[in-house]
Amino acid sequence: MRSIARSLGLGTAAMALTALTALAWPGSAGAAPAAPAGTTSLYAPSALVLGVTAGDDAHRGTVLRAVTLVCAPTPGGTHPDPVAACGELRRSGTRLDALTTPAADTACTREWKPMTVTVDGVLDGRRLNYTHVFANACGLRSTESVLFDF
Repeated sequence: MRSIARSLGLGTAAMALTALTALAWPGSAGAAPAAPAGTTSLYAPSALVLGVTAGDDAHRGTVLRAVTLVCAPTPGGTHPDPVAACGELRRSGTRLDALTTPAADTACTREWKPMTVTVDGVLDGRRLNYTHVFANACGLRSTESVLFDF
């Protein structure tokens, strides 16, 4: 019983010391606000990571290239053409298979040396996770889309 009272006494003293330190610390006014003022945005979050991986499994293959793409409030990131890429994403919505279709006049070999493209992140406040496997690098380069042109 004595050890319980002793531990309660130490715990109470520790809480009191913490409270006094917080009140006495210069510039503190008690509890800190949950978020700094002015951090709300009119735009839904929009940040993506796009990757190209050698192999048919994005988790086990070798990542060859990766870029970031931000579409709101203004297009940006490390993608070479964020304006066009964000425009394609907005037009396609979540149907990204339309962006991986090869052009009509494409002539590629039938070799199986797969390349996997991935999109992972948030677009207009919605989670987006997409993976597509091309048979080879020619198939990847033959799309008319700029989304994976990096």
